[in-house]
Amino acid sequence: MFRVMNAKTAEPLEIHGIRLGPELSAEQAKAIFALGEQAVVFALLAQAKILADRNGDRSPPSRRDDPSCPSGQKAPYEKPEKKSRKKKPGCKQGHEGHCRAKPDHLDRAVQHRESHCPDCGGKLTKCNVSRQRYIEDIPHDVHVEVTAHTIHRDWCPRCRKMVEPKVPEALPNATIGNRLLVMSAWLHYALGNTISQILSVFNFHLQFVLTPGGLVQMWHRLAEILQSWYEEIGEEIIRAGVLYADETGWRINGLLGWLWCFTTPTATLFAIERSRASPVVLKFITEQFAGVLVSDFWAAYSILVCVKQKCLVHLLRDLERVERYKDTSGDWARFAKKLRRLIRDAIRLRKRWDGMAPATYERRYHRIQQRLQVMIEMEWTNREARRLVKRLRRHQQELFTFVRDHQVPFENNFAERIIRLAVIMRKNSFNNRSDKGASTQAILMSVFTTLKQRGLNPIKIVEQALRIYITTGKLPALRDFTPAQP
Repeated sequence: MFRVMNAKTAEPLEIHGIRLGPELSAEQAKAIFALGEQAVVFALLAQAKILADRNGDRSPPSRRDDPSCPSGQKAPYEKPEKKSRKKKPGCKQGHEGHCRAKPDHLDRAVQHRESHCPDCGGKLTKCNVSRQRYIEDIPHDVHVEVTAHTIHRDWCPRCRKMVEPKVPEALPNATIGNRLLVMSAWLHYALGNTISQILSVFNFHLQFVLTPGGLVQMWHRLAEILQSWYEEIGEEIIRAGVLYADETGWRINGLLGWLWCFTTPTATLFAIERSRASPVVLKFITEQFAGVLVSDFWAAYSILVCVKQKCLVHLLRDLERVERYKDTSGDWARFAKKLRRLIRDAIRLRKRWDGMAPATYERRYHRIQQRLQVMIEMEWTNREARRLVKRLRRHQQELFTFVRDHQVPFENNFAERIIRLAVIMRKNSFNNRSDKGASTQAILMSVFTTLKQRGLNPIKIVEQALRIYITTGKLPALRDFTPAQP
């Protein structure tokens, strides 16, 4: 007789008096086998049910979050567990919302009127009631415009040579116009579209023939022209009051390199270098820099002699990483609790900058510094705690700069948001194949990102600058272009 376990009463499964569990003894297995095929099938199903109930019917743990797992063994489609939302998505109740602004120009006007009722077919009586609806769309006849430029060459008796006018619509000896050149570069270096995607738009949809090699060569020429803007951006970040810095891996012709990002709210400088060491930092951030540098705890930034603010979010991430993967025995829990509470109190104090008396604020700031000093001087038994204490000791004067300077944030999220697009491009384009391509990448990414930060239309501004360059032989300064008014 077979008896199935009741989930509510938690009675065991039995086969003719043989109690089943997740493991069977040799005697139990022989006895079940002697009962026949039906008993064996029932026993296997029963064991599967017991294991499923014990594990909560969960799938085996994934190796995705195991730091020892090679990346090649991780499923690329596997998604991390979703975090529960504290707030409901969408706008709050009572929010008025936003709608599209009325167009500033009108290309055509169309009148719509019914002569008969669409329901009963009766003839309608005209009323002086109407409403307007604005629809913005792309015209059907979007196509590539081909212009034949007849360039007349005339003789100059004084100079004794032939003279011909310049064509401002395109670079010398180029067969594609400035707008097409700038737009393709913007799609690649600002939006992260691959070359094949760009060629698909132009060659297929616009019936325009472009080759990958020819397009890349035109981008190189564009980057050479905009080199002065790149240098101007580098000079501007040196004068910044608060500078954000970050770096990420970037391959050049298959070899490991690094993409550096130095950014402010109005300018961003990208640099692709072979090294991740401190000489790269000194190459772009000179001793003239007198502002505050916000960065993570990478050792290369320590060479700079300036006021610094280390990203406290990175410090909190390290706590989570240790608690997830490493040894948390001993006094780790007490250490992590103290550090989290210290960071939380510092952030809370900073938020009360305007509503607290200066003397009281200063006294609480010194109290936070004293708590940090106590943590550093304590003897911790946990290995990971001692490792983080060394970091705290090394950057003791760089953790709470934001408490004294209200323009400085406690995290480096601004630089991480700027560099995120480059990370997406890295996955799509597989980095650069040459040093020249890396230089073009850095220049055009810096120019397009900076123009966007200033509220300027990148395509319009670069095209305008190219016309001036072709006509005069000199590129106008980037600062000559006024940002758009809000």
